[in-house]
Amino acid sequence: MRQSGWSRTDCWQGQFSENLQEDVLISELLYEIGLQMRNPDSARMWEILACPSCNHDLKKTENGAVCIECQSEYDYSASGALDLRLKNRKSYSLEFELITPPFPKSEFDFKLLNEIKKPEVDFSGISVPFHLTRELLSNFPKAKGEGSFMLDLGCGNTIHREICELAGFEYIGLDYHSPQATFMGDAHSLPFKNESFEFILSIAVLEHVRFPFIMMREAFRVLKRKGKFVGTVSFLEPFHGDSFYHHTHFGVHYSLKFGGFKVEKISPNKKWSALRAQAAMGLFPKMPHFLSASLVLPLQMLSVLWWKMGNYLNPPKTEIDRLYRTAGSFSFIATKE
Repeated sequence: MRQSGWSRTDCWQGQFSENLQEDVLISELLYEIGLQMRNPDSARMWEILACPSCNHDLKKTENGAVCIECQSEYDYSASGALDLRLKNRKSYSLEFELITPPFPKSEFDFKLLNEIKKPEVDFSGISVPFHLTRELLSNFPKAKGEGSFMLDLGCGNTIHREICELAGFEYIGLDYHSPQATFMGDAHSLPFKNESFEFILSIAVLEHVRFPFIMMREAFRVLKRKGKFVGTVSFLEPFHGDSFYHHTHFGVHYSLKFGGFKVEKISPNKKWSALRAQAAMGLFPKMPHFLSASLVLPLQMLSVLWWKMGNYLNPPKTEIDRLYRTAGSFSFIATKE
């Protein structure tokens, strides 16, 4: 696990030697050890870092990094994470094809995500992190070799580190605010070189991004060919945090396609309905989830029964139709061809 709280001022505390020069050398050594404790492979990670402003190489400095092209400087945060958030204003141009016809049902077959019986990675015996499901975990790829990087985009408190390392990846967590992230950065301008990652994970992040189409383009840019992009996004959850755009399944599909991805799966979270989400996050905030879920359970059961009656009287109203209309969130799986 990463060790937070390392800074150069920490290393200066205390008398290491009667000789000031020796103290300096020891403090520098302890600082480097601190960074390695936080991230054992920090030297290798420097090879894939890029300036978020101009995408040129970064040069390591005493206090952090500097871009060799635009000379933007990036310092270490108080936690020891390199702060690679944009320092200056940046323009990003997008082009949309407005003659695109309305979404045809035949373009993509929306189906429920099922657990793969023989997954690439065996997660049996591992508790499922919040916001993830066994079905989604079974679709995680296995690292192709030693030194394979993955990006946890919007990593928060790095809750997904264990499962990603179990899959054989070297974990990199990026977040705009969290001090526990490996690097601090902006999803609109990722501080990495093109095709740096075999796998990108983004859980409950897309709704918090101001310009989701830009995030998709950036994720596509830093993902390697044949790489996999797995994530979740809010649909009928209430407004929370600083959420901007809650996505329908059509919206998720268009965002991924616009980014350049091949969409493999888009599925509602069967155990996280709109009723449960509204109860837990809106109607009864901070109430234990099992209790808020029990309060809306009768209405949930009545809804299921009503849809079954509708399917009988006026087919083809199916369970899949109900889930896509009443999901609290969606999961998605996409690849880069």
